This record gives sequence, C-alpha cells and structure tokens, in this order.
Amino acid sequence: MRRKLVVGLLAVSVLLTFGLAGCGQNKPAATSVDNVVKKVVIKVGYENNPGEPLDLSMKKMAEIVNEKSKGSMELVLFPSSQLGSKKDLTQQMQLGTNVMTLTDASFLADYVPDMGILSGPYLTKDYKAIIKLTETDWWKDLEKKLGDKGLHVVTTNWHYGDRSILSKKPVTKPADLSGMKIRVPDAKLMIESLKAMGATPTPMPLGDVYTSLSQGVIDGVENPLAVLYGGKFHEAVKELSLTKHMNMVTQWIVGQKFYATLTPEQQKILDEAGDEAGLYMNIIGEEADKKALDAMKAAGVKVTEVDQAAFAEAVKPVYQKFPAWTPGLYDKVQALLTK
Repeated sequence: MRRKLVVGLLAVSVLLTFGLAGCGQNKPAATSVDNVVKKVVIKVGYENNPGEPLDLSMKKMAEIVNEKSKGSMELVLFPSSQLGSKKDLTQQMQLGTNVMTLTDASFLADYVPDMGILSGPYLTKDYKAIIKLTETDWWKDLEKKLGDKGLHVVTTNWHYGDRSILSKKPVTKPADLSGMKIRVPDAKLMIESLKAMGATPTPMPLGDVYTSLSQGVIDGVENPLAVLYGGKFHEAVKELSLTKHMNMVTQWIVGQKFYATLTPEQQKILDEAGDEAGLYMNIIGEEADKKALDAMKAAGVKVTEVDQAAFAEAVKPVYQKFPAWTPGLYDKVQALLTK
C-alpha cells in the first residue's frame, strides 16, 4: 500500500507541475527580451577640445537626441581624440561599431572620390554656396555611394570655419611658405592644397600639434580661428596669416551597419538632431571666431592680411591632381552653383 501511495503522490506532483506550466504559457510574457526596448548608446569621438564651438554644438546635439528619443538614445562625447584617430574610428564604423565622428569631404574622398571637391581650396565665396551644393541631387547621389562603402552621413550643415595659418613666420604670399612645415589633416586634398600654396604639408593628429609646435617639429598649423585658439597653439607660434584658403563644412558620420540597426524613428531623430545642432554651431561658431581673433591679438599674436588672389591662383592646379574624380567635375560644380 505504501508503495502505491508514493507512486500516486508522484503522479499527482507531475500532473500539477505540467498543469502549472501550461497555465503559465497563457500569461503574457511581460519580461520577454523581445518586448524590452534597449537603450541606444552612440560614442562620439572628435579631435576638438572641450569648450570649442564644435564641442558645445555636439553637446547641444546630445541634448536634442535625448529629448526627442525620451531618453532611449544617448550620445556619449569623447573630445580631444580620446577615442583615437579619425581613420581608426572610421574603420570601426565599417565593422558595425556604435561610434560617430566628424569628418570633411577631403577625408571622405578616400571612399567616394568626387566628394573631395567640396573641400577644395577657394572653391566658393561663402558657406551659403557650399550648403547649396549639399542639397543638390548630385551630392545626395554621392551620399548613397558612401553608404555602399559602409558609411552614413548623419548631417552636413555644420560650418567648420575659414581655415587660416598660424605659424612662426608671417605669410603674405605663396612664396613665404617655402620650406615651412605646416600641419594638415591626413587627407590628400589637404596635402595637395598646402603644397600648391607653397608649404611642406605635414600630416598629423590635431592632438599632437601643440607639442610639435613647441619642439619645432613643425613650423605652423592651419585651421579655423576657434580651433587654433582652442588648441592654445598661439602659445607656441605668434604669426596668424588670414589665408582663408578653405571655408569648410563638417560631415558627421556613422557606420551604415550600425545605422541599419536603428528603427526608422531613431534614424530620423539622429539625422534631424544633427541638422538642428548644425544651425546652432553656425551661430556660435561665427561668434567664437571673432572672440578667438581678439583673444589671440591680446595674447601677442600678430595678424597679417594676405594676397588671397595669389593663393587662389596658386591652388588652381590642385583640381587637376585627382584622376579619380569624374572628368569635368570642377566645371560641373561651378555650374550647380549658378543655378
């Protein structure tokens, strides 16, 4: 009898177990992983230092993203090259990593050659013209080609600033740059442009510039005024020459693989936040350039106006240095500007 009782109890236990399990299947899976919305975190790396207009504008973008996404998306900022070089970050993007960085057309030319012309020296007279180009079907087609290379342009309306030269000697004409080592970003268009202007272009990360200037490794650096001042490069060299050889816009990019993991709503939030922050950047950037110029003058920097027409003439051959560009690209761009 005892054995039958034990067997009976075991049978009841088994039935109860399966019965409860069956009842559980009818309940909603409130904690199912499929129903949990995961927070999207994007690491943003850039060379500029804290407090510069670009850094402040990226903080603005982070605020907009957080607000629009109701906290489900977050941009974590890493200024001063904390995440590594632009090329390193771009390679990570192509592998699908959740990072974003700033770039410009001269760098993107390594992936879609025709994009490079947007950063061409003395290409246009003002930013309005450059932005007009980025709104054309021609540029949108180039962005699609960049997507095929694994990169997505989040926003492209950020005025980076007119690039000028801060160096140990004054520069008024191309001949004055002869023999001078000027730091440039590691992009062929930048290198060829400064070479045509008469300098010896020296590519290196922006984070290495201050030490290189102080030690005499390089003779100067070119960048917008707010960036030159933000890097405190004027502490090492005291001659500012207003070449204004490029009035560049910045493109912020992420990897196409990562971008594809975002929902359409998240993609829209990221892109729109980038454009809104770009408008903010354009306002504070202009003000920052004026303040930077005054501050550098107060710090003993000598400011020299240059013969821009002579430099513009000197760089004309640069547009013939890129056989990968579509034939007649320069004329096509100028035609787009006149429409």
